[in-house]
Amino acid sequence: MSRFKSILSVILCFVMALPVFAQTPEIKGSANRGFFYGLTKNYQPTTVAAISFEDSPRIERLIRAGHIYLSLRDAIALALENNLDVEVARLNPKLQQTNLRRASAGALLRNVSNSISTGPSSASLGVLAGANSLGSTGGSSSGGRTGGVLSGLNVQLAGSAIPNLDPTVFLNSQFSHQTAPLTSTFTTGTNFLVTSYKNANFGIQQGFLTGTSVSLGMGNTLGYKQNSPNSDFNPVTQGALSFSITQNLLNGFGVKVNNRAIRIARNQLHISDLTFKQQIISTVNNVVSLYWDLVTFNDSLRVKQQTLGLNTQLYTDNKRRAELGALAEIDIIQAEAEMKSSQQDVVTAETQVLQQEMILKSVLTRGGLNNPALVSARITPTDHFDVPPQDAIQPTQDMVAEAFQKRPEIEQSQIGLEDTRISMLGTRNNLLPSLSVFANLSNNGLAGDVNSLPVPITVGGVQGGTIGYRTRAPADVNAFFLGGYGTFVTQLLHRNFPNYSAGFQLNVPIRNRANQADLITDQLNYRQAQIQDKQLQNNIKLNVINAQIALKQARSVYETAVQARKLQEQALAGERRKYELGTSSILNVVIVQRDTTTRGLAEVEARSQYLKARNALDNVLGRTLEVQNVDIGEAKNGIVTREPDMVPAAAQGR
Repeated sequence: MSRFKSILSVILCFVMALPVFAQTPEIKGSANRGFFYGLTKNYQPTTVAAISFEDSPRIERLIRAGHIYLSLRDAIALALENNLDVEVARLNPKLQQTNLRRASAGALLRNVSNSISTGPSSASLGVLAGANSLGSTGGSSSGGRTGGVLSGLNVQLAGSAIPNLDPTVFLNSQFSHQTAPLTSTFTTGTNFLVTSYKNANFGIQQGFLTGTSVSLGMGNTLGYKQNSPNSDFNPVTQGALSFSITQNLLNGFGVKVNNRAIRIARNQLHISDLTFKQQIISTVNNVVSLYWDLVTFNDSLRVKQQTLGLNTQLYTDNKRRAELGALAEIDIIQAEAEMKSSQQDVVTAETQVLQQEMILKSVLTRGGLNNPALVSARITPTDHFDVPPQDAIQPTQDMVAEAFQKRPEIEQSQIGLEDTRISMLGTRNNLLPSLSVFANLSNNGLAGDVNSLPVPITVGGVQGGTIGYRTRAPADVNAFFLGGYGTFVTQLLHRNFPNYSAGFQLNVPIRNRANQADLITDQLNYRQAQIQDKQLQNNIKLNVINAQIALKQARSVYETAVQARKLQEQALAGERRKYELGTSSILNVVIVQRDTTTRGLAEVEARSQYLKARNALDNVLGRTLEVQNVDIGEAKNGIVTREPDMVPAAAQGR
C-alpha cells in the first residue's frame, strides 16, 4: 500500500506541473461538465453546428396574393440572410481561427480558399436563353492566393523547423521476463540467469518559441529480480529522475523566426474578414444588378405591350375599314403581320422577366426554390429609378485616394506582402548551420531487499574443502539501500547519486544548395507579389477613370435617348393622323411605329446602362456597402434587424 501511495504521489506531482509548461491558455467551454470532461475534452471531437437551409421569415412577410412585393433594400436584406455564397464566406474566418489554433501549437498551416463568388448573371433575350443563366453559379475570383500578393500559406513547406509548442506527456510501461544461458558462473553464480521486472517511465516535454526544448522524465524499474545469489539486493527498485534542456543557437533560434506561422495565421484571419467583406460587396452588387435588370425588363415589357396595343388597334381599325370597303385587303394582312410580330416580342419579353425573377429568387433564398408557393409567386419590384438632373463632380485624384482607402483588396495585398516577408525569415534562418547546446541532469536511486538466495562458501580452503551455503543477513549489506519505493524516491530527491552532462552539437551543410534555392524562390515570389501589388493599384486607378468616363457617357446617351423618344412619339402621332386623313400609307405608319418602339426600348436600355455605370463607380470606389446602407456586423450574423418595407396599399387589399 505504501508503494502505491508513493507512485501515486509522483504522478500527481507531474500532473500539477503541466500548467507551468503550457504557453497558451486552453479554450474553455461555458458549461462545467465535471472533472472527467476536463481531463478528456482535448481528445474528444468538436461538433461543428449544422447549416440550416431554411429561408428567413422575411420573405414570407413580403408575399401578398401570389406576389412578392420587393424593394431593393429588402432584396439586399434577403441576400444577407439567405444567400449561400455569403453563408460559405461566413465559414472562412472560422477556418482561419482553427489555423491560428494550429499555429499556436507549432503545427503547419492548412490552406484555406479565399475565393469570391460573383453570383449569377441576368437572363438573356430568347425563350431558351435564360436556361444558361439559371444554371450559372457565377464566376469566382480569388481573394487570397497561393503564390501571389495574398500568399502566406505555402511558405510553411520550407524554412527552419518550428518547435512543437504544445506540451506532451509520455507514459510507457512493460513487464519483462528473460532467461539467458551463461558459459560461466563466476559473475552471477549460475549458468542460467533469469530476470524479471516491471518497468514504468513517464514525463513531459515542451518546445518554446525561443528554440528551446525542455524534457522532464522519470524512469522506474520495479521488482527487478534475478536468480543470482551474488547480488546483495534482490528484488530491487531502481531508476532515475532526469531533466534535459536543448537550445538552438543558429538555425531555429529566436522568437521572430519560430512564431512566423502564428503571425501569418493572424494576418490570414484578418484577410478572411476582408474576404468576407469582399463577398458581401460582390453579393450586394449582384443583387442590385439583378434587381434593376428586372425593373428594366419590366419596363421593356411595358414598351412592347404598348406597341402590341397600338398594332392591335391598328389591325382592328383596318379590318373595320376594309369591311366598309375603304381599305385594301393587303393593308389588313400587313397590319396583322405587324401585330403578330409584336405578340412574339411580348412573349419573348415575358419569358425574360420570368427567368429573371427565378434567378433573383435563387439568389435571395436558401432552400433552392423548394417551396412551390415561392416558385409560383411573381416578383413585383416596388422601387423605380429616375436619373438625377446631374451627377456630383469629384476630382479624379480624390476618387483614386478614396478607392485606395476603402477597397479591401488594397489592404489584402499589403498583408500578403507582409506574410511573404515573414515567411522569408524562416528560409533565411534555415541557411545557418545547426548549432545547439544541451545540458542533462539526472538523479539515480536504488533500493531493495536483502537477497534471500543462499550464498555459496568454501570451507577449509579452495582445494579439497567442502562447499557450504549461508543466507545473507541485513548486517551483511549496506543498509542505505534497504527499503522500498519510498527509499528510492528519497534518494532521487536528495540527489544522492547525481549525473551531469553538457555539450554542443554542430551540423554544417557544405554546399547548402537546397536552402539557398528556397530563399531565392521566396525572394522571387516576393518580387512577383510587389509587381502584382503595383498592378492592382494601377488597375484600380484605371477602373476609377474608366468608371467616370462610363458614367458621363451613360448620362449623355440617356439624355439623347429621352429626346429621341419624345420626338419619335410626336412623329408617330403625326403619321397616324395623316393615315387617318388618307394622306399616308399603312407602311409608313408601321415603320414609324417600329422606330417608336425602338426609341422607347433605347431609353429603357440607356437608363439601365446609367444605373450600371453608377453602380460600377460605387464599386470601384469601395462605396457599395455605404451607399446601400449595409451593416457588415449584420451580414456576419446573418440577421438584418431592419423591418421589411411596407407592402403597397394596392396590394394590401388583394
